[in-house]
Amino acid sequence: MAKRRATSGALLGSSDETGLRETRVTENIEIAAGVFLLKYPRERDFLPGQVVGITVDRRIAPRYYSISSGKDEEFVDLLYDVVPGGELTPLLAALRGGDLLFVSPPSGAFLDGDEEGWWIATGTGIAPFVSMAKSGLGGRKHLVHGSRLASGLYYRKYFAAVLKERYVSCCTKEAGDGIFSGRLTAWLGQQEDLPTSGRFLLCGSAEMVVDVRDLLIARGVPFGNISSEIYF
Repeated sequence: MAKRRATSGALLGSSDETGLRETRVTENIEIAAGVFLLKYPRERDFLPGQVVGITVDRRIAPRYYSISSGKDEEFVDLLYDVVPGGELTPLLAALRGGDLLFVSPPSGAFLDGDEEGWWIATGTGIAPFVSMAKSGLGGRKHLVHGSRLASGLYYRKYFAAVLKERYVSCCTKEAGDGIFSGRLTAWLGQQEDLPTSGRFLLCGSAEMVVDVRDLLIARGVPFGNISSEIYF
């Protein structure tokens, strides 16, 4: 699909009544088949775990993505996958450095502190936890990360280096060194000492979120200790 450029004549950095603000893409790299990491200059403060809406044209409704960069970094990183036949993501995938991008203010309440807790993610749902870790919130966290293939374990090397034994990767369709063979729910189900206190943050597919939430509640984790964000 050909790239459509925005037609607004507003000056760079200006906003309209929707809160969308113009910026320029720094880079847009395909890190796996159909999965991109888009980068643009940070002009607004945000909290780790928040989202921004982006679009290439004010006439196309923005889609919301979790920020995957640290709160003090110079650039904002967004991890997204292309939806074949989608209205926006094929246009996002065609963006290059210097292209125009419209960005909303950061928003959202999928937040965490530095207390002991668990992060659980599948696919691009890893993004908010990257932001949290890069913002200094990973010191007492465990991360369970699931994907069908090892190539879908985005930021695996980063988390293995930062969290060490507190990082667990799981694959359902591919074996690999240091990777648990099976769904992350299977790994969680095998942990006899899984705590019932502390917070659990879940981010990924609706199926994963429901399955993990049911598992945790059955183990005695209070419903109020579980926060989730679903990625479609």
